Amino acid sequence: MKVIPEKWAEINQQPVISFTLINDHGIEITCMNYGCIITKIITPDKSGNYENIVLGFNRFEPYLTNSPYFGAVIGRVAGRIQGASFELDGKIYRLCKNENNNHLHGGIKGFHHVLWDAEIVEKDEEIGVRFSYTSPDGEEGYPGTVHVQVTYLLNKENELIISYHAHSDKNTLLNLTNHTYFNLSGNIKRDILDHELKIKSDRFLELDQELIPTGAILDVTNTPFDLRQGKKIKDGIMTNHSQIELVGQGYDHPFVLNTHHDEEIVLQDPESGRTLTIETDEVGVVVYTGNQLQSGMDIYGVPSRKYLGICLETQGLPDAVHHPHFPSYVLQANQNYSSVTKYKFGVLKS
Repeated sequence: MKVIPEKWAEINQQPVISFTLINDHGIEITCMNYGCIITKIITPDKSGNYENIVLGFNRFEPYLTNSPYFGAVIGRVAGRIQGASFELDGKIYRLCKNENNNHLHGGIKGFHHVLWDAEIVEKDEEIGVRFSYTSPDGEEGYPGTVHVQVTYLLNKENELIISYHAHSDKNTLLNLTNHTYFNLSGNIKRDILDHELKIKSDRFLELDQELIPTGAILDVTNTPFDLRQGKKIKDGIMTNHSQIELVGQGYDHPFVLNTHHDEEIVLQDPESGRTLTIETDEVGVVVYTGNQLQSGMDIYGVPSRKYLGICLETQGLPDAVHHPHFPSYVLQANQNYSSVTKYKFGVLKS
């Protein structure tokens, strides 16, 4: 069990440090202090071949310009905020419009474009990195000075545990997630259309033309969104369901989870035998199948294209500030924000 730090680049005369976490079973997770970005996760397939299972870049520079949030922590608020504004405690706050007329993933800067402080964590049973950042009052239009900690821990059970903690000196909005794109084929040998996804969820959110929740919470029964028994990605998205077509022939939808810390999200690739089991205390998960991935990027030597990765973003429900019947993601002043998501890497039993 060890953590290997390495200077990878510089930004504003500050070092960008890459940290590689390695456990006793050879699982490797590489992340950096810029955006808390996870750049690689190395796991074995059913034959014992260790390969990378996430999308990213060989060089640092593309993360500054054209990365579609690869591997990053998203904040202050994951997802879209309709009209790039919200009312809190009787005051209107205006945010930047960085997607059509709306605010997406914390804005232009967001947590994915800042350099975090980093501290290595080493214990007998787990190792990792604790990232810290103070977001000043008014950053990206949000109220309150918010102190945030994000901790990545890799343990001997081949689990990555991401813990989020924060507090603010004013009432504000906070909804954090990690935006890693997974591809369990290994070294991006195939797209994710033949991956199988199982989610313990009876309900999903309907989206409008700008991919904002309408407020309707729909039953998954007899729709491509019924993943309770597991389904190949392609069997869900190669349909003419209006919500599938709306987002570019795929998923880009929030699912409301039925249960927590109960193997509620399972992704597997039958060909490689790799499995990913996700457990969380968050209300929901946004499933995004890379429908909008643009061509022209070099992803570890593989040309970018649609369906090359899948994001499983555990979080509060998007645009909850405009839907009082959604669970609130208002963080009250001097209250603690806490959230934990666990990712367990495995292989199918033969």
